[in-house]
Amino acid sequence: MPPRVPMASLSRALRVAASRPRRSPAQGLGPRALTSGAGPTAEKSVPYARTLKEAPGPSAEARGPSRPLPSTASVVVIGGGSLGCQTLYHLAKLGVSGAVLLERERLTSGTTWHTAGLLWQLRPSDVEVELLAHTRRVVSRDLPAETGLHTGWIQNGGLFIASSRQRLDEYKRLMSLGKAYGVESHVLGPVETKALYPLMNVDDLYGTLYVPHDGTMDPAGTCSALARAASARGAQVIEKCPVTGIGVRTDDFGVRRVAAVETEHGSIQTPCVVNCAGVWADAVGRMAGVKVPLVAMHHAYVVTERIEGIQNMPNVRDHDASVYLRLQGDALSVGGYETNPIFWEEVSDKFAFGLFDLDWDVFAQHIEGAIHRVPVLEKTGVKSTVCGPESFTPDHKPLMGEVPELRGFFLGCGFNSAGMMLGGGCGQELAHWIVHGRPEKDMYGYDIRRFHHSLTDHRRWVRERSHESYAKNYSVVFPHDEPLAGRNMRRDPLHEELLARGCVFQERHGWERPGWFHPGGPAPVLHYDYCGAYGQQAHQDYTYHRLLRGDYTFDFPPHHDVIQQECLACRGAAAVFNMSYFGKFYLLGADAREAADWLFSADVSRPPGSTVYTCMLNARGGTESDLTVSRLAPGPEATPLAPAFEGDGFYLAVGGAAAQHCWSHLTAVLQDRRFRCRLVDCSEDLGMISIQGPASRAVLQEVLDADLSDEAFPFSTHRLVNAAGHPVRAMRLSFVGELGWELHVPAPSCVPVYRAVMAAGAAHGLVDAGYRAIDSLSIEKGYRHWHADLRPDDSPLEAGLAFACKLRSPVPFLGRRALEQQRAAGLRRRLVGFTVDEKVPMLGLEAIWRDGHVVGHVRRADFGFAIGKTIAYGYIRDPSGGPVSPDFVRRGDYSLERMGVAYPARAHLKSPFDPDNKRVKGVY
Repeated sequence: MPPRVPMASLSRALRVAASRPRRSPAQGLGPRALTSGAGPTAEKSVPYARTLKEAPGPSAEARGPSRPLPSTASVVVIGGGSLGCQTLYHLAKLGVSGAVLLERERLTSGTTWHTAGLLWQLRPSDVEVELLAHTRRVVSRDLPAETGLHTGWIQNGGLFIASSRQRLDEYKRLMSLGKAYGVESHVLGPVETKALYPLMNVDDLYGTLYVPHDGTMDPAGTCSALARAASARGAQVIEKCPVTGIGVRTDDFGVRRVAAVETEHGSIQTPCVVNCAGVWADAVGRMAGVKVPLVAMHHAYVVTERIEGIQNMPNVRDHDASVYLRLQGDALSVGGYETNPIFWEEVSDKFAFGLFDLDWDVFAQHIEGAIHRVPVLEKTGVKSTVCGPESFTPDHKPLMGEVPELRGFFLGCGFNSAGMMLGGGCGQELAHWIVHGRPEKDMYGYDIRRFHHSLTDHRRWVRERSHESYAKNYSVVFPHDEPLAGRNMRRDPLHEELLARGCVFQERHGWERPGWFHPGGPAPVLHYDYCGAYGQQAHQDYTYHRLLRGDYTFDFPPHHDVIQQECLACRGAAAVFNMSYFGKFYLLGADAREAADWLFSADVSRPPGSTVYTCMLNARGGTESDLTVSRLAPGPEATPLAPAFEGDGFYLAVGGAAAQHCWSHLTAVLQDRRFRCRLVDCSEDLGMISIQGPASRAVLQEVLDADLSDEAFPFSTHRLVNAAGHPVRAMRLSFVGELGWELHVPAPSCVPVYRAVMAAGAAHGLVDAGYRAIDSLSIEKGYRHWHADLRPDDSPLEAGLAFACKLRSPVPFLGRRALEQQRAAGLRRRLVGFTVDEKVPMLGLEAIWRDGHVVGHVRRADFGFAIGKTIAYGYIRDPSGGPVSPDFVRRGDYSLERMGVAYPARAHLKSPFDPDNKRVKGVY
């Protein structure tokens, strides 16, 4: 029987919660006390026909595994929830023999068994739309066909509620993206919404987004079917087998690798472990010395009594009220995300199918929103409460992939209550990652390597960011939003200098990097206030937050003209960009040249003093990174600018947001190929100041003790020089399409060098500029941004970067074979630039129409101030499946669909700004 709930109806629950005295702020940031203590209560019912704890098997007294353990396994998956079962299933489908899943209790125990099981097909990410589509195929089609079992899939549709104009704009963006992926959706007005959902209050609605093929699945039914399908292909599922340790060995190259999994009932020798342990993933990680950045929180919903007329209604997400309404037969499940969730501080390894008592003080805010949206709930009784543990991560994205500190140890955890809906897509990608060394899709947003290693075990950072991400889960996703939690973790030497000059910072990889410069003075980022929860005092009159709210728009922001001034100053005079957050690595040693030839797509084996723009590829020809590589001359003494080495040396500079990913890729390739060389991280030791624009040579000639003429200092070269008496490495490069130099400066010298540059530039119109300006300037010039229009699933040929590939030389490099095959077969998609004459903001995800057909979507867009047009880049395909040739691009008639409105667009195969590249050569 469901537990008795001390509330006759949702309205009474709300009144009782409101009448209770607030808890003392002295409790701090820990979890609130529960009525029955901090641990789980007795087991309770959830609204599914069954749970797998009821499956036949050993009695509670029988303390042995459900089947004997094998002595060896090709892969061991730890955890029998959604991700564990999906990963095992997809490994088996890829032909992996000898894969084993270990579950300490029964399948679905812990978190999966009590999940709501919702699946919404549209998210503001093309990759997530693809992942969700695969999950839907698996649960609605593949598993029933393969096993004859019902996964509990019910296609009753999904309805997103918009009670503000911005929210409706967000939904229109999703609708446009969905057209590129064949996801049917409709924007409805209030009257149409009322006709679809008669019990809904539509008085305050701007509209809704209806997705008819959304639905729900049953966690027990889905995991049972997955286990049966995997077992039919030779995989083993072993329940009642807790893992107690991970065996690790160090190979003869000094690399730590997985060797075994230890359990209470014996060990399994294996080279590969997949940590799908959910809330317990951190504990499993610690067994192997692996950092898993997640926190455990209570997450709840309530199930109502029967509601007349609710049958067959779509599931509802009212983001502005932070509540969802899931159809449960003739009742509703009501849940959401609050600003004061309860942390589960002491995660018990004995927890399996228990639940927590619901804290009505915390949950009351969802009741109010639900009653407002569906008024009949005011007099509807509560049948049961479901409050269980869930794992949450610092950016509300899962943790996946091979960890950098232990080869063969993979993560598939931290799914932020979305493990059921993302499980199929992510299980497929994780299986492909394990078998082929990388996923098929661009999974960087989920890859554990997206976090810098200094952050993944920083408890305050993980806790703050996880809380903020949880609290903002239903917030409108604005492209230029920034976190307020976990800030000021990594600050370069110019931070205080630029803060005083009005710098509004962005956070990337823990670094504070310049976004734009506010003419009204300093806008510091303050400590995180937990949204005023847990007795914390919410910040008042917070300048940074006020400026950030200006970016909470899908229109041009209030500081659009400030960014314009920075851009036009760079085009007309000069601008200085602090790019110190860049990753800076040295590749040194006897095999450094051989390693560089293999790692980098371009020919970097040029004379010392040369600098080359290049890509690093994976075996499928996808782009793992783009960066600059500078050949070094050996020196007798080690300095931050010139390390001592024998053999060959290269200096690598890569965008700071991808530095950990780049470092990990480099390290893995060096280990796998057994190159004898060192990789040295000097990111914290060196700053990077870039001076760009027509006046940059005149400015720097007053600061540097070197001849900056074209003859003495050509483009794509670097030299050690002195800047105002301080040694620096100067590189003649540009990421904005102008004459310019980068100064790579030892950290103690950054402030005096910057001040000298600013003093010299005063007479030349030199201004500070940030990354919002770089975004605009670089897209105007047609330069690529890694992980925007250049990703691990994009080849440099598709991206128009064939010049960065040494295909005309016989030198082998990683990914070369894939590029040669792609070139021979013809490109099936191509990155194309577009301009729109009408001044309208575009932000990415817009559908690309060609001759009446959707042929792709926009990856990246911005406004180009020098040409006065909106610029967008996206990959297009031929709907017939043929190659996308330059002639195919030229022949089309294009438009870009923004929020349901199509704007005529012109396609470009070359940059619309300075297509002959004269400005970077100093020709004005």
